Amino acid sequence: MLTPLTAITPIDGRYSNQTGKLYNYFSEYALIKHRVLVEIEYFIALSESELEEFKHFDGSLNEKLRDIYRHFTLEDAQWIKHREKETNHDVKAVEYFVKEKFEQVGLHDSMEFVHFALTSQDINNTAIPCMWKNALNEIYYPSIEKIIKKIETLASQWQDIPMLARTHGQPATPTRLGKELAVFSERLSAQLEQLKAVPHSAKFGGATGNFNAHHVAYPDFNWVDFANSFVNDKLGLNRSQTTTQVEHYDNFAASCDALKRINTILIDFSRDLWTYISMDYFKQKIKEGQIGSSAMPHKVNPIDFENAEGNLGMASALLVHFGEKLPISRLQRDLSDSTVWRNIGIPFSHIVIAFNSIIKGLNKLLLNEEALKRDLENNWAVVAEAFQTILRRESFPKPYEALKELTRTNTKVTEETIRTFIDELEIEEPIKEELRKITPWNYTGIEF
Repeated sequence: MLTPLTAITPIDGRYSNQTGKLYNYFSEYALIKHRVLVEIEYFIALSESELEEFKHFDGSLNEKLRDIYRHFTLEDAQWIKHREKETNHDVKAVEYFVKEKFEQVGLHDSMEFVHFALTSQDINNTAIPCMWKNALNEIYYPSIEKIIKKIETLASQWQDIPMLARTHGQPATPTRLGKELAVFSERLSAQLEQLKAVPHSAKFGGATGNFNAHHVAYPDFNWVDFANSFVNDKLGLNRSQTTTQVEHYDNFAASCDALKRINTILIDFSRDLWTYISMDYFKQKIKEGQIGSSAMPHKVNPIDFENAEGNLGMASALLVHFGEKLPISRLQRDLSDSTVWRNIGIPFSHIVIAFNSIIKGLNKLLLNEEALKRDLENNWAVVAEAFQTILRRESFPKPYEALKELTRTNTKVTEETIRTFIDELEIEEPIKEELRKITPWNYTGIEF
């Protein structure tokens, strides 16, 4: 029996309490349920069309039919899996299940319009994007927006905190802690908008995408308009107009790429926070009884950001594979896509785990202003850029070289070193006074 202790992957084991909500989107049960949904909504759409065979339908049974997937149970899914053993075809087993349910509500004469003229990929390539879309809307977007909001809140809270910047790991022009965090909220927001703009494409057009069976049965019926209305309006997807047997997955690949870019930003963010913690810019809240190291009692590890980095990396590795693999299929179709898209819940799960870790880590941060002040105090050389720029403005000869000499010949540039340098400059007193007012704490640029 599968338990958190016997699961092979940590997403169903160690982290099952975090990923359990994804079972309704990415499990075998969820896939079967969404297939049933598509089959039933397709039948209802046919019954509402102008086809002569459905003129007697008044829609009175529609809600009863929808209740089949609304109240779909694990027992229903198990019935379908048992039937699949006989048929050796997963979608055909779904068709038989729907027909049996239709029999129970009295639709004896319309049974053969279940799965009418369809191929299995018409069902899969609509069910799967429905699952993906719902998971994004109901799980992913609220979670990433929560992270962005949290970063924005901290950026606002710490907008006036001066901080030594580091380029190439070396002390550089001072900045503000709030602005450094705002960089990430802006990056994430921009990429999130691009992700939301990617259509949830679906294939729906018969065995090889040409409506062959549909057209031969009803040559005067506009199947393209019908399919567009069904997929776009009923299912809320975006029907690809020209396809092979399968959806070409280009937009799904774009969705994976957008998720990967967001992951990359969050890995960058996690590493920066990890570094700030290692520099003592942040302390971390701890709970009574928690242990940071089995050997070193003093340690409080930045484990949340490490956990996030690892899970985001796992997710991105699979998203890259999906983006490269799924759009490629031999001729009309090969089956190599089938086993791949069954795994789309895995990167999603790692992302959910990472998001939870990031929020947990952010909520544990305690600003250590003394460490930031100490770093600025120890790096008065960073005002050299300001000095040489003002001296350039005043046409002082070779200001860059003068500041280079100051900062590189002194073992340690201190406030006293800077004051002495200013006093010895052959410039007017108002300019000297302007330079004296510049410190590592106020040379932080424009407020954003």
